[in-house]
Amino acid sequence: MELRGARILLPGATGEIGAALAVRLHALGALPALAGRDRDALSRVSVACAHAPARAFDAWDTASCATTVDWAEAELGGLDGVVTCLGVAAFGPAGEVEDAVAEHLMAVNALAPMAFLRAAAGRLPEGGVLAAVTGIVAEAAPARMADYAAAKAALATWVTAVRREQRRRGVTVLEINLPHMDTGFAGRAVVGRAPRLPRGLPVPEAVAAIARAISEGASLVRPGSGAVLEIAR
Repeated sequence: MELRGARILLPGATGEIGAALAVRLHALGALPALAGRDRDALSRVSVACAHAPARAFDAWDTASCATTVDWAEAELGGLDGVVTCLGVAAFGPAGEVEDAVAEHLMAVNALAPMAFLRAAAGRLPEGGVLAAVTGIVAEAAPARMADYAAAKAALATWVTAVRREQRRRGVTVLEINLPHMDTGFAGRAVVGRAPRLPRGLPVPEAVAAIARAISEGASLVRPGSGAVLEIAR
């Protein structure tokens, strides 16, 4: 995808990764539309992106995810890509995680991203991009993170299937499989306390890799050797 002039919706633009990615894509000439939960944070990111259009949505309401895609298409005069940067963590033994917490994790980490990408899938032009941040937990399935890992794994599997469906249309489907990041994300878990974690990957490094992957039509961003991210077609 040619980033200059690309019309890209960014759900999760109020998180550290989503906000940094919005600013990066804007700097590279893309036209972002921003979606998130925190209205104040949305305003700040919008200003940093030359007053890009912004809209609040509720991840619990999948219909609001779909209508946000409609809104972005109208605001930007079309859509070339959607990159979901949604996520929330929880920690603790599976037997101690309440069903309501497990439902919340599945809604935010899987169902909401799916709703955004599903709503956009049929309207992107050839060369468009559907992308979602998953995470290394989807593969590693660490102890005391069962429901969080399961939600991310569900999204990763869904993205793989959609990639096969979209191939004939010429739409790229990108999975952004990130390692532990230096964002404080684990400290904002909905329940439980994170285990001791190694130093996280800096956000600018991840955002640079994501932007490059989008521009190159890659299918996967994943941890490589050391602290380096690998981009695969």
